Amino acid sequence: MNIPQSHASAILTIDLNAITNNYNMLQRQLGGAECAAVIKADGYGLGAERVGASLAAAGCETFFVAHIEEGIRLRQVVGDAEIHILNGLLPGAADTYKTHNLIPVLGSLREIGAWKVYTKENHLPCDIHVDTGMLRLGLPPDELRQIANDGELVSGLNIKNVMSHLASADELHSPQSGKQLKAFKQAREVLPMGAASFANSSGIFRGAPFHFDLARPGVALFGVNPTADSSNPMQPTIELKARIIQLRDAWAGDTVGYNATYKIKEHTKIATLAVGYADGYLRSLSGRAFAYLDGHKIPLLGRVSMDVVCFDVSQVPVHSCFVGAWVELIGPNHSVDALAGEAGTIGYEVLTNLGSRYHRIYKN
Repeated sequence: MNIPQSHASAILTIDLNAITNNYNMLQRQLGGAECAAVIKADGYGLGAERVGASLAAAGCETFFVAHIEEGIRLRQVVGDAEIHILNGLLPGAADTYKTHNLIPVLGSLREIGAWKVYTKENHLPCDIHVDTGMLRLGLPPDELRQIANDGELVSGLNIKNVMSHLASADELHSPQSGKQLKAFKQAREVLPMGAASFANSSGIFRGAPFHFDLARPGVALFGVNPTADSSNPMQPTIELKARIIQLRDAWAGDTVGYNATYKIKEHTKIATLAVGYADGYLRSLSGRAFAYLDGHKIPLLGRVSMDVVCFDVSQVPVHSCFVGAWVELIGPNHSVDALAGEAGTIGYEVLTNLGSRYHRIYKN
């Protein structure tokens, strides 16, 4: 449930137009390959139904999510678009895939065998995921060899995509991507059916050898930089601001927040904001983050609490600093990637932790 704006102490603004612009840019980057959209984890925290509907309207015909329930909810807003379930075929859930027209990404001989039996008569589609070195999901090398030796293991399957997943595409000089590319090409010799899908957000920017037939960007759609070694080619998609709920003066020797981790050195004006780790403003930001008040950079003091944080606003002009003023936590002056860097994490975690207590505004 969206918090009414009149009750909100923090506001999250989501620019759907920017998300679709990012999608269109990625599609252009891919040339002739198809651009799908990965909108798992509730659209990376931004609302899968709203994001999915916008992307479908922009021409996206293929979606990937992690869980069955995500696919069921998404089906209500994307019409006949393909929805693929990355976590594969759960035991006893085959009827659900059929009922809601969902496509399982099969990652083991057990799943392949179960789907083959279930779809013997109706030939419902599936994907096959091959592990090329991430050791997470997908057919391990020994099972791929079994298929190479016995093609009957996959005969009769309606295979839409054969796919794998890059582990280090965001690291330009990592040798792992090249090794995975070689392994994926070898897997395609064993499984040449259907389309080939390999590139994630960062993989798209590794160039045509990684594109194949279908790319699966996720976080780049939402404005996080997929090219860590260069400037961000994506449009920002969110702004997060929180309201000052209290101002006070502090003096040398005073301490701020839990466990007194920050000691005041000289007269300081402190603004308390109504946002905390319960809202996804991560505790690891404690003593490290910055925000902006009317364009002025302000440092976070002490630890992030569940519901509030404190910032030093001593250098902000009086006319800009008052109870009720809005402070930019993420926005034009302070990107998702910048906040993630201060938290010692990645933009994925910042986005997917955005809380339910914000008033959400969807633009366009």
